[in-house]
Amino acid sequence: MFRSNNIVARIFQRQICTPAPGTSVHCARRFYENLVPSFTIYDVECPDHSFRKFTDDGQYLISFSKNNQDLIVYRPTWLSFSCKEEDCDAHDLPSKARRFESFFTQLYSVSLASCNELICKDFFLYMDSNQYGIFATSTVPSQDAPATGGAIPGFPSIEKMTFHLLRLEDGVILDEKVFHNDFVNLPHNMGVFLYDDLLAIVSLRYQTVHILQIRDSGNLVDYMAFPDKSKLHQLPQNHVQNGLHHSQPNLEESFLSGIKQRLLSFIFRRIWNEEKDQTLRVQCLKKKFYFHFQDYVDLIIWKRVQCLKKKFYFHFQDYVDLIIWKVQFLDRHHLLIKFGSVEGVFVKKMLGSLPFSCQSQSPSPYFDQSLFRFDEKLISATDRHRPSTDHPIKFILRRPPCSLKFKIKLGPEAGSADGRTKKISSFLFHPFLPLALSFQYTSSSQPSVVNIHFRR
Repeated sequence: MFRSNNIVARIFQRQICTPAPGTSVHCARRFYENLVPSFTIYDVECPDHSFRKFTDDGQYLISFSKNNQDLIVYRPTWLSFSCKEEDCDAHDLPSKARRFESFFTQLYSVSLASCNELICKDFFLYMDSNQYGIFATSTVPSQDAPATGGAIPGFPSIEKMTFHLLRLEDGVILDEKVFHNDFVNLPHNMGVFLYDDLLAIVSLRYQTVHILQIRDSGNLVDYMAFPDKSKLHQLPQNHVQNGLHHSQPNLEESFLSGIKQRLLSFIFRRIWNEEKDQTLRVQCLKKKFYFHFQDYVDLIIWKRVQCLKKKFYFHFQDYVDLIIWKVQFLDRHHLLIKFGSVEGVFVKKMLGSLPFSCQSQSPSPYFDQSLFRFDEKLISATDRHRPSTDHPIKFILRRPPCSLKFKIKLGPEAGSADGRTKKISSFLFHPFLPLALSFQYTSSSQPSVVNIHFRR
Protein backbone atom coordinates (compact mmCIF):
# COMPACT_ATOMS: atom_id res chain seq x y z
CA MET A 1 0.00 0.00 0.00
CA PHE A 2 2.67 2.48 1.03
CA ARG A 3 5.35 3.50 -1.46
CA SER A 4 6.99 6.15 0.72
CA ASN A 5 8.76 5.82 4.06
CA ASN A 6 7.72 9.36 5.02
CA ILE A 7 5.01 9.20 7.68
CA VAL A 8 3.27 12.38 6.44
CA ALA A 9 3.03 10.90 2.95
CA ARG A 10 1.70 7.67 4.45
CA ILE A 11 -1.02 9.50 6.36
CA PHE A 12 -2.05 11.37 3.22
CA GLN A 13 -2.09 8.16 1.21
CA ARG A 14 -4.23 6.49 3.88
CA GLN A 15 -6.77 9.30 3.44
CA ILE A 16 -7.21 8.70 -0.28
CA CYS A 17 -6.63 4.94 -0.58
CA THR A 18 -8.68 2.02 0.70
CA PRO A 19 -6.79 -1.15 1.71
CA ALA A 20 -7.72 -4.46 0.12
CA PRO A 21 -10.33 -6.55 1.98
CA GLY A 22 -8.82 -8.32 4.97
CA THR A 23 -5.64 -6.19 5.03
CA SER A 24 -6.75 -3.15 7.03
CA VAL A 25 -5.09 -4.34 10.27
CA HIS A 26 -1.82 -5.13 8.52
CA CYS A 27 -1.84 -1.76 6.74
CA ALA A 28 -2.42 0.01 10.04
CA ARG A 29 0.43 -1.86 11.70
CA ARG A 30 2.81 -0.80 8.94
CA PHE A 31 2.71 2.72 10.37
CA TYR A 32 4.92 1.33 13.14
CA GLU A 33 7.76 1.20 10.65
CA ASN A 34 7.96 4.95 11.32
CA LEU A 35 6.80 5.00 14.97
CA VAL A 36 9.59 3.27 16.83
CA PRO A 37 11.31 3.73 20.22
CA SER A 38 14.12 6.24 19.75
CA PHE A 39 15.39 6.98 23.26
CA THR A 40 16.37 4.96 26.34
CA ILE A 41 16.53 5.88 30.00
CA TYR A 42 18.95 3.48 31.68
CA ASP A 43 18.76 2.24 35.26
CA VAL A 44 15.48 3.94 36.08
CA GLU A 45 14.54 4.68 39.68
CA CYS A 46 11.97 1.93 39.96
CA PRO A 47 9.90 0.27 42.70
CA ASP A 48 11.27 -3.06 43.85
CA HIS A 49 8.53 -5.09 42.18
CA SER A 50 8.30 -8.09 39.88
CA PHE A 51 6.73 -6.81 36.66
CA ARG A 52 4.56 -9.34 34.82
CA LYS A 53 3.07 -7.84 31.64
CA PHE A 54 0.90 -5.22 30.00
CA THR A 55 -2.72 -6.14 29.46
CA ASP A 56 -3.60 -6.64 25.81
CA ASP A 57 -5.66 -3.44 25.72
CA GLY A 58 -2.68 -1.47 27.04
CA GLN A 59 -4.60 -0.03 30.00
CA TYR A 60 -2.73 -1.75 32.83
CA LEU A 61 0.77 -2.85 33.83
CA ILE A 62 0.65 -5.85 36.19
CA SER A 63 3.30 -6.26 38.88
CA PHE A 64 3.77 -8.13 42.16
CA SER A 65 5.59 -7.29 45.37
CA LYS A 66 8.94 -8.94 46.01
CA ASN A 67 7.50 -11.06 48.81
CA ASN A 68 4.85 -12.39 46.37
CA GLN A 69 1.99 -11.29 48.62
CA ASP A 70 0.58 -8.16 46.94
CA LEU A 71 -0.65 -7.20 43.49
CA ILE A 72 0.30 -3.70 42.30
CA VAL A 73 -1.38 -2.32 39.17
CA TYR A 74 -0.16 0.70 37.19
CA ARG A 75 -1.68 2.81 34.42
CA PRO A 76 0.76 3.64 31.58
CA THR A 77 1.06 7.39 30.98
CA TRP A 78 3.17 9.30 28.50
CA LEU A 79 6.12 11.38 29.58
CA SER A 80 5.44 15.12 29.57
CA PHE A 81 7.72 18.00 30.62
CA SER A 82 8.23 21.65 29.75
CA CYS A 83 11.24 23.06 27.93
CA LYS A 84 12.12 26.74 27.51
CA GLU A 85 14.72 26.18 24.80
CA GLU A 86 13.99 26.19 21.09
CA ASP A 87 15.51 22.78 20.34
CA CYS A 88 14.27 20.58 23.20
CA ASP A 89 15.45 17.35 21.59
CA ALA A 90 19.06 18.48 21.87
CA HIS A 91 18.82 18.80 25.66
CA ASP A 92 18.86 16.06 28.25
CA LEU A 93 15.67 15.10 30.02
CA PRO A 94 15.06 16.72 33.41
CA SER A 95 15.89 14.57 36.41
CA LYS A 96 12.23 14.11 37.35
CA ALA A 97 11.52 12.67 33.90
CA ARG A 98 13.95 9.84 34.55
CA ARG A 99 11.77 8.22 37.18
CA PHE A 100 9.41 5.30 36.80
CA GLU A 101 6.51 7.44 38.06
CA SER A 102 6.89 9.72 35.04
CA PHE A 103 5.69 6.90 32.79
CA PHE A 104 3.38 4.92 35.09
CA THR A 105 0.80 5.86 37.70
CA GLN A 106 0.01 3.41 40.48
CA LEU A 107 -3.73 2.70 40.66
CA TYR A 108 -3.86 0.44 43.72
CA SER A 109 -2.22 -2.35 45.68
CA VAL A 110 -4.19 -5.43 46.71
CA SER A 111 -3.17 -8.24 49.05
CA LEU A 112 -3.88 -11.53 47.24
CA ALA A 113 -1.97 -14.20 49.12
CA SER A 114 -2.67 -15.40 52.63
CA CYS A 115 0.09 -15.89 55.19
CA ASN A 116 1.01 -19.37 53.93
CA GLU A 117 0.37 -18.75 50.21
CA LEU A 118 2.45 -17.03 47.55
CA ILE A 119 1.45 -15.38 44.28
CA CYS A 120 2.49 -17.31 41.20
CA LYS A 121 4.26 -14.39 39.52
CA ASP A 122 4.48 -16.17 36.14
CA PHE A 123 0.71 -16.63 35.90
CA PHE A 124 -1.78 -14.03 34.70
CA LEU A 125 -4.74 -14.08 32.31
CA TYR A 126 -6.74 -11.08 31.13
CA MET A 127 -10.36 -10.99 30.04
CA ASP A 128 -10.53 -7.75 28.07
CA SER A 129 -14.31 -7.84 27.50
CA ASN A 130 -14.92 -7.11 31.19
CA GLN A 131 -11.39 -6.02 32.16
CA TYR A 132 -11.13 -8.94 34.56
CA GLY A 133 -7.78 -10.35 35.65
CA ILE A 134 -7.20 -13.94 36.76
CA PHE A 135 -4.42 -14.53 39.26
CA ALA A 136 -3.22 -17.58 41.20
CA THR A 137 -1.80 -18.12 44.67
CA SER A 138 -0.61 -21.39 46.18
CA THR A 139 1.22 -22.98 49.05
CA VAL A 140 4.63 -24.56 48.54
CA PRO A 141 4.36 -27.85 46.59
CA SER A 142 5.12 -31.08 48.42
CA GLN A 143 7.37 -33.24 46.25
CA ASP A 144 6.96 -36.50 48.17
CA ALA A 145 3.18 -36.51 48.63
CA PRO A 146 1.63 -40.01 48.37
CA ALA A 147 -0.61 -40.72 45.38
CA THR A 148 -3.92 -41.26 47.15
CA GLY A 149 -7.53 -40.93 46.06
CA GLY A 150 -6.83 -41.73 42.41
CA ALA A 151 -3.89 -39.35 42.05
CA ILE A 152 -1.22 -40.01 39.43
CA PRO A 153 2.16 -41.01 40.92
CA GLY A 154 5.10 -38.74 40.19
CA PHE A 155 3.39 -35.38 40.62
CA PRO A 156 3.83 -33.04 43.57
CA SER A 157 0.87 -31.94 45.64
CA ILE A 158 -0.15 -28.38 46.51
CA GLU A 159 -2.14 -28.21 49.72
CA LYS A 160 -4.07 -25.11 48.63
CA MET A 161 -4.24 -23.39 45.27
CA THR A 162 -6.54 -20.41 44.70
CA PHE A 163 -7.60 -18.71 41.46
CA HIS A 164 -8.67 -15.09 42.01
CA LEU A 165 -11.00 -13.18 39.68
CA LEU A 166 -10.27 -9.48 40.06
CA ARG A 167 -11.76 -6.39 38.44
CA LEU A 168 -8.75 -4.42 37.26
CA GLU A 169 -10.60 -1.12 37.14
CA ASP A 170 -10.69 -0.81 40.93
CA GLY A 171 -8.89 -3.91 42.27
CA VAL A 172 -12.00 -5.56 43.76
CA ILE A 173 -11.72 -9.35 44.16
CA LEU A 174 -14.97 -10.70 42.71
CA ASP A 175 -14.65 -14.45 43.24
CA GLU A 176 -12.24 -17.27 44.04
CA LYS A 177 -11.87 -20.93 43.09
CA VAL A 178 -9.90 -23.14 45.46
CA PHE A 179 -8.24 -26.52 44.75
CA HIS A 180 -6.93 -28.67 47.59
CA ASN A 181 -4.14 -31.27 47.41
CA ASP A 182 -3.90 -30.92 43.65
CA PHE A 183 -1.32 -29.80 41.09
CA VAL A 184 -1.77 -27.42 38.15
CA ASN A 185 1.12 -26.26 35.96
CA LEU A 186 0.82 -22.52 36.58
CA PRO A 187 4.09 -20.99 35.23
CA HIS A 188 3.54 -19.22 31.89
CA ASN A 189 -0.17 -20.20 31.97
CA MET A 190 0.70 -23.73 30.79
CA GLY A 191 -2.02 -25.51 32.73
CA VAL A 192 -4.80 -22.95 32.20
CA PHE A 193 -6.50 -21.68 29.04
CA LEU A 194 -8.99 -18.83 28.63
CA TYR A 195 -11.41 -18.59 25.70
CA ASP A 196 -14.07 -15.87 25.83
CA ASP A 197 -15.80 -16.54 29.16
CA LEU A 198 -14.62 -20.17 29.52
CA LEU A 199 -11.63 -21.06 31.66
CA ALA A 200 -10.06 -24.54 31.37
CA ILE A 201 -7.87 -25.73 34.27
CA VAL A 202 -5.88 -28.97 33.91
CA SER A 203 -5.37 -30.97 37.09
CA LEU A 204 -2.23 -32.98 36.39
CA ARG A 205 -2.41 -34.84 39.68
CA TYR A 206 -5.95 -36.14 39.13
CA GLN A 207 -6.03 -35.92 35.32
CA THR A 208 -9.18 -33.85 35.23
CA VAL A 209 -10.02 -30.85 33.06
CA HIS A 210 -12.15 -28.36 34.99
CA ILE A 211 -14.02 -25.84 32.84
CA LEU A 212 -15.30 -22.73 34.62
CA GLN A 213 -17.52 -20.01 33.21
CA ILE A 214 -16.82 -16.38 34.06
CA ARG A 215 -20.16 -14.62 34.37
CA ASP A 216 -20.64 -10.92 33.69
CA SER A 217 -21.59 -10.59 37.35
CA GLY A 218 -18.04 -11.58 38.28
CA ASN A 219 -18.70 -15.14 39.42
CA LEU A 220 -16.64 -18.25 38.67
CA VAL A 221 -19.18 -20.99 37.97
CA ASP A 222 -18.40 -24.70 37.54
CA TYR A 223 -19.36 -25.36 33.93
CA MET A 224 -18.21 -28.95 33.51
CA ALA A 225 -15.37 -31.34 34.32
CA PHE A 226 -14.23 -34.49 32.58
CA PRO A 227 -11.59 -37.13 33.40
CA ASP A 228 -8.78 -38.41 31.20
CA LYS A 229 -8.92 -41.03 28.44
CA SER A 230 -9.74 -43.91 30.84
CA LYS A 231 -12.96 -44.73 29.01
CA LEU A 232 -11.34 -44.63 25.59
CA HIS A 233 -9.52 -47.93 25.98
CA GLN A 234 -12.34 -49.84 27.69
CA LEU A 235 -13.94 -52.54 25.55
CA PRO A 236 -17.68 -52.39 24.84
CA GLN A 237 -19.79 -54.48 27.17
CA ASN A 238 -21.21 -56.65 24.36
CA HIS A 239 -17.80 -58.31 23.98
CA VAL A 240 -18.17 -59.79 27.44
CA GLN A 241 -21.82 -60.64 26.93
CA ASN A 242 -20.99 -62.48 23.71
CA GLY A 243 -18.78 -64.88 25.62
CA LEU A 244 -15.36 -63.60 24.54
CA HIS A 245 -12.88 -64.46 27.27
CA HIS A 246 -9.80 -62.65 25.90
CA SER A 247 -9.02 -58.95 26.18
CA GLN A 248 -8.85 -58.25 22.44
CA PRO A 249 -12.00 -57.31 20.51
CA ASN A 250 -13.68 -59.63 18.00
CA LEU A 251 -11.51 -59.06 14.93
CA GLU A 252 -14.02 -60.24 12.32
CA GLU A 253 -16.69 -57.90 13.65
CA SER A 254 -14.57 -54.86 14.47
CA PHE A 255 -12.25 -54.60 11.44
CA LEU A 256 -12.90 -52.28 8.52
CA SER A 257 -15.25 -54.48 6.48
CA GLY A 258 -15.53 -51.80 3.81
CA ILE A 259 -11.82 -52.07 2.91
CA LYS A 260 -12.05 -55.87 2.94
CA GLN A 261 -15.07 -55.81 0.62
CA ARG A 262 -13.32 -53.49 -1.83
CA LEU A 263 -10.27 -55.77 -2.04
CA LEU A 264 -12.37 -58.90 -2.58
CA SER A 265 -14.37 -57.09 -5.25
CA PHE A 266 -11.16 -56.12 -7.03
CA ILE A 267 -9.97 -59.76 -7.08
CA PHE A 268 -13.38 -60.93 -8.32
CA ARG A 269 -13.48 -58.38 -11.18
CA ARG A 270 -9.94 -59.17 -12.25
CA ILE A 271 -10.70 -62.92 -12.51
CA TRP A 272 -14.02 -62.19 -14.19
CA ASN A 273 -12.33 -60.16 -16.93
CA GLU A 274 -9.81 -62.88 -17.68
CA GLU A 275 -12.42 -64.95 -19.54
CA LYS A 276 -15.10 -63.74 -21.94
CA ASP A 277 -16.98 -67.01 -22.18
CA GLN A 278 -19.65 -67.27 -19.47
CA THR A 279 -19.03 -70.97 -18.73
CA LEU A 280 -15.27 -70.50 -18.49
CA ARG A 281 -15.77 -67.48 -16.25
CA VAL A 282 -17.77 -69.51 -13.72
CA GLN A 283 -15.20 -72.32 -13.72
CA CYS A 284 -12.35 -69.85 -13.37
CA LEU A 285 -14.09 -68.12 -10.48
CA LYS A 286 -14.67 -71.43 -8.71
CA LYS A 287 -11.05 -72.41 -9.14
CA LYS A 288 -9.30 -69.09 -8.46
CA PHE A 289 -11.72 -67.17 -6.29
CA TYR A 290 -14.29 -69.21 -4.37
CA PHE A 291 -11.90 -72.07 -3.70
CA HIS A 292 -9.45 -69.57 -2.07
CA PHE A 293 -12.11 -67.23 -0.71
CA GLN A 294 -11.42 -68.02 2.94
CA ASP A 295 -7.70 -67.70 2.31
CA TYR A 296 -8.24 -64.19 1.01
CA VAL A 297 -10.28 -63.29 4.07
CA ASP A 298 -7.81 -64.87 6.47
CA LEU A 299 -4.88 -63.19 4.72
CA ILE A 300 -6.45 -59.79 5.14
CA ILE A 301 -7.21 -60.38 8.82
CA TRP A 302 -3.74 -61.80 9.46
CA LYS A 303 -2.07 -58.75 7.99
CA ARG A 304 -4.18 -56.48 10.12
CA VAL A 305 -3.47 -58.55 13.21
CA GLN A 306 0.26 -58.29 12.55
CA CYS A 307 -0.09 -54.54 12.09
CA LEU A 308 -2.10 -54.22 15.29
CA LYS A 309 0.41 -56.31 17.21
CA LYS A 310 3.27 -54.15 15.97
CA LYS A 311 1.69 -50.71 16.21
CA PHE A 312 -1.04 -51.03 18.82
CA TYR A 313 -0.86 -53.98 21.20
CA PHE A 314 2.94 -53.78 21.53
CA HIS A 315 2.58 -50.13 22.67
CA PHE A 316 -0.78 -50.61 24.40
CA GLN A 317 0.57 -50.00 27.89
CA ASP A 318 2.34 -46.87 26.67
CA TYR A 319 -0.99 -45.57 25.38
CA VAL A 320 -2.67 -46.43 28.66
CA ASP A 321 0.03 -44.60 30.63
CA LEU A 322 -0.37 -41.36 28.67
CA ILE A 323 -1.60 -38.44 30.73
CA ILE A 324 -3.13 -35.06 29.94
CA TRP A 325 -0.53 -32.27 29.91
CA LYS A 326 -2.07 -29.27 28.18
CA VAL A 327 -5.35 -28.12 26.70
CA GLN A 328 -6.32 -25.38 24.28
CA PHE A 329 -9.74 -24.13 23.24
CA LEU A 330 -10.27 -24.26 19.48
CA ASP A 331 -13.73 -22.74 19.91
CA ARG A 332 -16.47 -22.90 22.51
CA HIS A 333 -17.30 -26.51 21.63
CA HIS A 334 -13.90 -28.07 20.84
CA LEU A 335 -10.91 -28.56 23.10
CA LEU A 336 -7.47 -29.62 21.84
CA ILE A 337 -5.91 -31.98 24.40
CA LYS A 338 -2.26 -32.98 24.42
CA PHE A 339 -1.25 -36.26 26.02
CA GLY A 340 2.28 -37.07 27.08
CA SER A 341 4.49 -39.31 29.14
CA VAL A 342 5.12 -38.87 32.85
CA GLU A 343 8.88 -38.67 32.24
CA GLY A 344 10.06 -35.09 32.51
CA VAL A 345 12.60 -35.14 29.66
CA PHE A 346 9.94 -35.80 27.08
CA VAL A 347 7.58 -33.36 28.71
CA LYS A 348 9.96 -30.40 28.45
CA LYS A 349 10.17 -30.82 24.68
CA MET A 350 6.45 -31.40 24.40
CA LEU A 351 5.40 -28.34 26.40
CA GLY A 352 7.23 -26.07 23.97
CA SER A 353 4.99 -27.15 21.09
CA LEU A 354 1.27 -27.26 20.48
CA PRO A 355 -1.01 -26.44 22.10
CA PHE A 356 0.19 -22.91 22.76
CA SER A 357 0.06 -21.47 26.24
CA CYS A 358 -2.72 -18.95 26.61
CA GLN A 359 -1.75 -15.26 26.22
CA SER A 360 1.94 -16.13 26.06
CA GLN A 361 2.71 -13.95 23.02
CA SER A 362 3.14 -10.19 23.07
CA PRO A 363 0.77 -8.44 20.60
CA SER A 364 3.27 -5.61 20.05
CA PRO A 365 3.67 -4.70 16.35
CA TYR A 366 7.45 -4.60 16.82
CA PHE A 367 7.40 -8.42 17.02
CA ASP A 368 5.51 -8.67 13.72
CA GLN A 369 7.81 -10.76 11.52
CA SER A 370 6.32 -9.20 8.39
CA LEU A 371 7.50 -5.76 9.55
CA PHE A 372 10.76 -6.25 11.43
CA ARG A 373 13.63 -8.71 11.58
CA PHE A 374 15.47 -9.35 14.86
CA ASP A 375 17.52 -12.00 16.64
CA GLU A 376 14.96 -14.34 18.25
CA LYS A 377 17.65 -15.86 20.46
CA LEU A 378 17.91 -12.54 22.28
CA ILE A 379 14.33 -11.22 22.10
CA SER A 380 10.95 -12.49 20.92
CA ALA A 381 7.22 -12.15 21.48
CA THR A 382 7.25 -15.19 23.76
CA ASP A 383 7.15 -14.49 27.47
CA ARG A 384 10.51 -15.95 28.51
CA HIS A 385 13.82 -14.87 29.99
CA ARG A 386 16.68 -14.57 27.49
CA PRO A 387 20.47 -14.52 27.78
CA SER A 388 21.61 -10.94 28.17
CA THR A 389 24.02 -9.29 25.76
CA ASP A 390 26.14 -6.14 25.89
CA HIS A 391 25.46 -5.54 22.21
CA PRO A 392 22.33 -3.72 21.03
CA ILE A 393 19.41 -5.81 19.76
CA LYS A 394 18.67 -4.52 16.28
CA PHE A 395 15.23 -4.25 14.68
CA ILE A 396 15.69 -4.15 10.91
CA LEU A 397 13.02 -3.27 8.41
CA ARG A 398 11.75 -6.18 6.34
CA ARG A 399 10.89 -4.04 3.32
CA PRO A 400 13.58 -2.54 1.13
CA PRO A 401 15.87 -0.79 1.83
CA CYS A 402 15.98 -3.13 4.91
CA SER A 403 17.38 -0.34 7.06
CA LEU A 404 17.96 -0.35 10.81
CA LYS A 405 14.89 1.21 12.44
CA PHE A 406 15.79 1.10 16.14
CA LYS A 407 17.92 -0.64 18.76
CA ILE A 408 17.22 -2.01 22.23
CA LYS A 409 20.25 -1.92 24.51
CA LEU A 410 20.31 -3.09 28.11
CA GLY A 411 23.08 -0.74 29.24
CA PRO A 412 24.99 2.40 28.26
CA GLU A 413 27.37 2.27 25.33
CA ALA A 414 30.31 1.72 27.69
CA GLY A 415 29.03 -1.80 28.24
CA SER A 416 29.13 -4.05 31.26
CA ALA A 417 31.67 -3.46 34.00
CA ASP A 418 32.20 -7.18 34.52
CA GLY A 419 31.85 -9.26 31.39
CA ARG A 420 32.33 -12.50 33.33
CA THR A 421 29.03 -12.12 35.21
CA LYS A 422 26.29 -14.20 33.65
CA LYS A 423 23.14 -12.17 33.12
CA ILE A 424 19.65 -12.79 31.86
CA SER A 425 17.12 -10.31 30.54
CA SER A 426 13.42 -9.94 29.88
CA PHE A 427 11.29 -7.43 28.00
CA LEU A 428 7.79 -5.99 28.28
CA PHE A 429 6.47 -4.20 25.19
CA HIS A 430 3.32 -2.11 25.27
CA PRO A 431 0.73 -3.60 22.87
CA PHE A 432 0.47 -0.49 20.69
CA LEU A 433 2.57 2.40 22.07
CA PRO A 434 6.29 2.80 21.15
CA LEU A 435 7.13 1.96 24.75
CA ALA A 436 9.06 -0.95 26.24
CA LEU A 437 10.64 -2.01 29.51
CA SER A 438 13.81 -4.07 29.66
CA PHE A 439 15.06 -5.87 32.76
CA GLN A 440 18.50 -7.24 33.46
CA TYR A 441 19.18 -9.75 36.23
CA THR A 442 22.53 -10.86 37.60
CA SER A 443 21.13 -13.18 40.30
CA SER A 444 17.88 -13.84 42.08
CA SER A 445 19.12 -12.02 45.19
CA GLN A 446 20.15 -8.80 43.46
CA PRO A 447 17.60 -6.23 42.27
CA SER A 448 17.06 -6.01 38.53
CA VAL A 449 18.17 -3.08 36.39
CA VAL A 450 15.19 -1.47 34.66
CA ASN A 451 15.42 0.53 31.43
CA ILE A 452 12.63 2.40 29.65
CA HIS A 453 12.66 2.62 25.85
CA PHE A 454 10.26 5.11 24.26
CA ARG A 455 9.78 7.50 21.37
CA ARG A 456 11.00 10.94 22.35
